[in-house]
Amino acid sequence: MKRKDYINWDEYFMGIAILSSKRSKDPSTQVGACIADDENKVVSLGYNGMPRGIDDDVIPWEKGEDINNKYFYVCHAELNAILNTRSGASLKGCRLYVTLFPCNECAKACIQVGIKEIVYLDDKYHEQVNMRASRHMLKLAGVKLTPFKGKVLDPKFNE
Repeated sequence: MKRKDYINWDEYFMGIAILSSKRSKDPSTQVGACIADDENKVVSLGYNGMPRGIDDDVIPWEKGEDINNKYFYVCHAELNAILNTRSGASLKGCRLYVTLFPCNECAKACIQVGIKEIVYLDDKYHEQVNMRASRHMLKLAGVKLTPFKGKVLDPKFNE
C-alpha cells in the first residue's frame, strides 16, 4: 500500500515558495513565490530582494527617509519569479504560489504574463488601498484567487 500522508500539489508548491522566502535578506518581511504549470512542473521561483548587481549592503533595509527607503529598491517575489522565468518559457495558464498576497504592481505583471490562478498563504494587508486595487484588477482579468488551505510545513507560518 502507498503512503497516505503525502503532501498534495498545493502543499508542495507552497512549501517551495516558503523555502524561497528564506533567501530574502529583508529583516521584516520575507516573501517567496513559486510558479507552476498545468503539468505540475515548477516554471520559476522568486523571493523579495534587491535587483541583481546592486550591493544589498549599500541599500537600506528599512522604511527610511527620502531615498533611503527599501520600498524604492526591493523587487517583490512575484516579479522576481516572473523575471526569472527561463528564456522562451510561457507563464500563460500557470499558477502562482506566494506567501503574501500580491500588491497592485505585481498583480499587473501577473495579468500581463497570463497567470491564471494565485494561491496565497497570507493576506495581512487585505484592507490597504493598493491591495484592494490588486484584487479588483485580478478579478477583472479573470485570475482565480485561492487562499491556501493545506498543511504548512514551516512552524513560522503556523503562528
